[in-house]
Amino acid sequence: MTALLDRPAPVAPPPVRDRRRWAWALGALALVGWALAASGLFSGAVLNPGGTAQFGRFASAALRPELAPGFLAVVGESVLITLAYAVLGGGLAVLLGALGAVALARTTWGRRRAGRLVARGVLAVPRGLHEAVWGLLLLNVLGLDPWVGVLAIAVPYGAVTATVFAGILDEVPRGGFDALLAAGAGRGTATLYGLLPHATGSLLSYAFYRLECAVRSAVVLGLIGAGGLGYQLSLSFTSLRWEQVWTTVYALAVLCLAAEAAGRAVRRRAADPRPGAGRDPVLAGAVWAVLALTGWAVWFLALSPATLVSARAREQLAHVLSAAWPPATDRELLADVLTAAVDTVLMSVLAIAFATSGAVALAGLAARPRSAGPVRRVAGGVVRTALLLLRAVPPPVWALVLLFVLLPGVLPGALALGVYTLGVLGRLVGEAVEESDQRPREALRAAGASPAGAWLYGTVPSLAGPVMALACYRWEVAIRDTVLVGLLGAGGIGVLLSASTASFDWPAVATVLAAIVVLSFAVDLLSEGARAALR
Repeated sequence: MTALLDRPAPVAPPPVRDRRRWAWALGALALVGWALAASGLFSGAVLNPGGTAQFGRFASAALRPELAPGFLAVVGESVLITLAYAVLGGGLAVLLGALGAVALARTTWGRRRAGRLVARGVLAVPRGLHEAVWGLLLLNVLGLDPWVGVLAIAVPYGAVTATVFAGILDEVPRGGFDALLAAGAGRGTATLYGLLPHATGSLLSYAFYRLECAVRSAVVLGLIGAGGLGYQLSLSFTSLRWEQVWTTVYALAVLCLAAEAAGRAVRRRAADPRPGAGRDPVLAGAVWAVLALTGWAVWFLALSPATLVSARAREQLAHVLSAAWPPATDRELLADVLTAAVDTVLMSVLAIAFATSGAVALAGLAARPRSAGPVRRVAGGVVRTALLLLRAVPPPVWALVLLFVLLPGVLPGALALGVYTLGVLGRLVGEAVEESDQRPREALRAAGASPAGAWLYGTVPSLAGPVMALACYRWEVAIRDTVLVGLLGAGGIGVLLSASTASFDWPAVATVLAAIVVLSFAVDLLSEGARAALR
């Protein structure tokens, strides 16, 4: 016993600092500094004083939206068109994602990594192009047909959904799957009975999240002529009827709120199913509601599958493909593409830096408190409503508004994306706060710390990793959104795409599209590396 007492107490090993995190942090700071310098914020004129009065008229119209019965009827019909596109596009994306997940999952390929890498490479093309780009391409093949809006949402979302679904299937417990394989079952049967039951909740949750996103994408497609609320918003904005613009924006906000509330309820029920072996009436009802809406949307849009295989569609597709090959490779175009790609990256970096800073600043108010006074609840409601309005308005509209007071370039596009992304990140970070461990904060409050101090030392440290991971994920999305903002002249590679498409210069279009895919893939790899360093 004496010998044991005489031994020195064990010394805890010193904390190991992951140098990769320091490298990523310094790299991120350098990139943000470069983006700020390139935006001209500190070195040149960025303000447009002549647009201040117009911006004031736009802002003041928020308090007096257009409420004429005739215009409200037009907005109501636009809501139905947007909803129909979202339901069909999102539903088809989930179906394509379920099929694509089989081709991407490690479970399907086993140790044959080459096949899985090829499948990932094939799906990188539809993932890398924004739905608005798909809309422009499909418009040249199918003309003004409802299939343009549906497929423009379904194709890129289907590729994204396939990637996420494959990841879910690869992460569930594999005991049942391995047992079925050992018993002689095929991989398909083993996946169906050994993996799918464990993954159903997560798959259903993400499917409804994709339906929420499809509502916003349907609005964006309206800006390029697909109809719906986005088209009405474009018409009102072009004619400078700000009261009508705000009426449309409020309708957008209500539609987005309804989609988010329904999706959130389903995701919470899927994450915490009720006890018992019977079917959950809420989840079953949600599935049946989506099926009913799908049938209504097909009837409402008068979709005809024959359009996709018509002689005109085949001729147009053959013409576009033959005209686009080989892609243009002249030195002047490649130099312009490289310059625009750099501007695109800088624009996305500024947008994410702005949005992340704002989301962290508003996270405490955006989260729904478990217990709080009336003042705190009112403030939280105001912040959540403001964030909803920010993400309900598409980035191109924010770009057009900011171009009233800012000169064209990287800055207005970055701020437009930043404002929109703040609405999205603010919601996600608020939900992360709600799900975080509150015990350290409560212990600090019980010890006499101020609310701000308890938040700073009890909650913020546990949120650093999740917030940075969310920011990296949104950076991938922002790269694709910069193309959409650029289509309206706010800078970036979208400007080149818009000019090439307008002049029907298909070889140049092919070159620009290839550059967009490569850029998106490179950012995906960087983002994945950053998230790995944060784990």
